[in-house]
Amino acid sequence: MTTYENYTVDIDADGIALITWDMPGRSMNVLSQSSMGELEAIIERIKTEDAIKGAVITSGKASGFCAGADLSMMAGNSGGGGAGAGDKVKALYENNLHLNMMFRELETCGKPVAAAINGVAMGGGLEVTLACHYRVVADNPKIQLALPESKVGLLPGGGGTQRLPRLIGAAKALPLLLQGTSLSPESALELGIVHKLAPADKIVAEAKAWVKTGEAVQPWDKKGYKVPGGNAHSGASTVFTMGVATLHKSTHGNYPAQKYIMSCVYEGLMVPIEAGLRIETRYFTKLMMDPRSKAMIRSLFLSMQELQKGARRPANVADSSVRKLGILGAGMMGAGIAYVSAQAGIEVVLLDMDQAHAEKGKAYSEKLLDKALSRGKTTEEKKQKLLDLITPTTDYDALKGCDLIIEAVFESRQVKADVTKKAEPMLAEGGIFGSNTSTLPITGLAEASRDAEKFIGIHFFSPVDKMQLVEIIMGKATSDETLAKAMDYVKQIRKTPIVVQDSRGFFTSRCFGTYVGEGLAMLAEGIKPAIIENVGKMTGMPMAPLALNDEVALDLSLKVRQQTKKDLGDKYVPTPADPIIEQMVEKLGRVGKKAGKGFYDYPADGKKRLWPGLSDVVPVTRDIDDVDVQELKNRFLYIQALEAARCFEEGVVTDVRDADVGAILGWGYAPWTGGPLSLIDMVGTRAFVEACDSLAQKYGDRFKPTKLLRDMADKGETFYGRFAPQKAAA
Repeated sequence: MTTYENYTVDIDADGIALITWDMPGRSMNVLSQSSMGELEAIIERIKTEDAIKGAVITSGKASGFCAGADLSMMAGNSGGGGAGAGDKVKALYENNLHLNMMFRELETCGKPVAAAINGVAMGGGLEVTLACHYRVVADNPKIQLALPESKVGLLPGGGGTQRLPRLIGAAKALPLLLQGTSLSPESALELGIVHKLAPADKIVAEAKAWVKTGEAVQPWDKKGYKVPGGNAHSGASTVFTMGVATLHKSTHGNYPAQKYIMSCVYEGLMVPIEAGLRIETRYFTKLMMDPRSKAMIRSLFLSMQELQKGARRPANVADSSVRKLGILGAGMMGAGIAYVSAQAGIEVVLLDMDQAHAEKGKAYSEKLLDKALSRGKTTEEKKQKLLDLITPTTDYDALKGCDLIIEAVFESRQVKADVTKKAEPMLAEGGIFGSNTSTLPITGLAEASRDAEKFIGIHFFSPVDKMQLVEIIMGKATSDETLAKAMDYVKQIRKTPIVVQDSRGFFTSRCFGTYVGEGLAMLAEGIKPAIIENVGKMTGMPMAPLALNDEVALDLSLKVRQQTKKDLGDKYVPTPADPIIEQMVEKLGRVGKKAGKGFYDYPADGKKRLWPGLSDVVPVTRDIDDVDVQELKNRFLYIQALEAARCFEEGVVTDVRDADVGAILGWGYAPWTGGPLSLIDMVGTRAFVEACDSLAQKYGDRFKPTKLLRDMADKGETFYGRFAPQKAAA
C-alpha cells in the first residue's frame, strides 16, 4: 500500500489499484491544489506501471465521495480587471486546461477505471467519476449527484459540459447543467449517468468485478460514436433554439454562467472532445473573470458557509441547545417554526387563544409530512415521531421548563406585551425569550419583559419550512449570552443566521420595503402596471413588486405604515405609496392574495392577472415608449442597495456578509449581484453615488447617497475592501 497525504493506493492480487480518497482534517473531500496534484501522480502510475491492470476510485469518508472544487481557492483567482489581470487570465486558463487534460489522461490511460461512489458527488467530484469508464453508486436515496456550479455563478470546469451531454445527450444534460439539479442514485441510473446501484458495502467489490472484464474506453472515443440525440447540426437544433429562448426568459441575461454553459455544450458537441475541453476552459476562464461570478461565489458559498458555522456568534459563551420550545401563536409563522423545530428533535409547545387554532397550527406540520410521505421522503413512523413532539394548547402552564419561547402573534405592541408577560415566568432557568416581529423595534417590545437582557428578536421568513434565513435582532439591553443561545438554536434547526441591531423594520423588512415602495412610486407616476412588473422581474428579483405586495398583504402594509406614522409623528415622511395603499384597502377592500383581490385578481383557475380596474385608481399616462427601462431597473436595484448602505452606516448591520447574504436569502435580492453591497462594489462607489444623485434630482431625496457612500466614493473604496470581515468562525 502507498500512502499519500490525501489518498491511499492498494494494489490487490489481480492488479487492481484501489484508490481511496480521504483528505485529512476535512469533513468532505474536495478538489484542492494538493489533492489534484496527488491525483495526477496516481493517474500516471495507473498508466505506466505494468503491475496495475486497472483501478477503482472511492472515498474513505462516510460523508460522501467529493463535495467538488475548493471554491475558497477559486474566489481568490476570480473577478474583474485591474493590475495583473492579464496574468490572472493566463493562469486561470492554463490551470483549468491542465485539470481537464489530467481527467482526459485518466479516461485514455488504456486501463479500465471504475468509480465506487459511496455518497455525495457534487461538481468536480462528479466530474472525476465521469472521467472513469464505469460508475457504481451506493443504493441510498439520500445520496446526491449533481453539477451545481451554476447555482453559485460558475460552470462545470472539469469536463462536465462535455462529458455529460456526450453521455446522455444535450436534451437531458442541459437542464441538469443549467439548473444544477441534484439526482438520486436511482434517477442517475435511469438517465444513464451511472451504470449500477449496489449496497454501500458492496460497491467496491462490484467496481472491481467490472474492472476485471471492463473496456478501457469511453463511448465518445469509440469509432462511429454519435452524440445521443445529435448536436446542433444533426438533430438537436430545436433543443438549442428553444433552450436559448427559455434561458433568456428565466435569466433576463443577468447570469453569465447559464449563457456560457449553453455555449460550451452547443460548440463542444460539434468538435472532438479535446477541442470541446478547450472550449469549456475558455468559457470557464471568461466566467471566472466576470465580477458577477466573484460576487456570487463570495456571498452564496463562502460567506454563507461562514455565517452557518457561527462567524457572528460571541466566542466567549458556552454552546447550548434547546430541548423544549414554546411558540405563542399558531398562525402560519408559528406553525412553520413548530415544524422546523420538531424536525430538529425539539419538544414544541404550540400555544394559541383557543384549542382549534392551536390544533390547526399542528395540522400544518401533518400536511407537510403527508406530502413528504407521498413522495417517499419520510415514513409513517418518522411522521408520527415528529408530530408527537408538537403539543397544541391554550394553557400557559404547558410552557414550564422551556429553554426558549418565541412569540409569533399579531403585529401589535399591546398583544405582544400581554403574551410576553404571561409566558416569560414559565421559562427554565437561563431560558431566553424571542420575538418573531418583522418590523416593531425589539427594545420597545422588551419593555414588557422582566429581563430585557434575555429578550431578543428571532425573525423568520415565510414559508418557514422553505426559507433559509433567520434575522436575529439585538435590543439595546440584549446580552451576548442571549445572542449566542439564539444563534445556537438557529444552527440547531439548520438555518442561516444574520445579526442586526435594533431599528424600525430592522434590516430585511426595511430594505425589502423600498423595492415594493419603488414599484408603487412608479405606479403613482402613471407607468403602466405591466411594465413595472416585467421590469421588476428583469432585475433578477424573484417576484414583481405589485405581486409581492399582494403576497405580503396590502392591509398589513397599511397597518405597518399607520403604526410607523403613529410612532414617528411629525418625523414621518409620506411616500407616493401611501394614498394608493389606503384607497386599495380602505375604500376598495382589495387586501391582496389572501382575499383573492389586490393589485391582481386571483380567479378560481389559479391564473392571476393584473386587476383591470387598477387604471381607475391610478390612471396610466406612460407606456413602453415613454420609459427608460434601464433606468427603471436601476431604480429597483439601487433603492434597495442604498437602503442597505444606510443600514450599514447607521450600524443596523455591522458585517458585509450579513447584509449581502441576508438580502439574497431574506427577500430574494437579485442573486447575480452577490447582494446589495456587492452591487455597489461592482458598479463602483463613485459611479453608484453619481447615479443616485441623478435619480435624486428626478425622483426625490429617497435616492440621496449617504455620507459614508460619498466618503468612500472620494477615496475610491469598496465595502469589501474597507470593511473586510473576519474569516474565522467563533
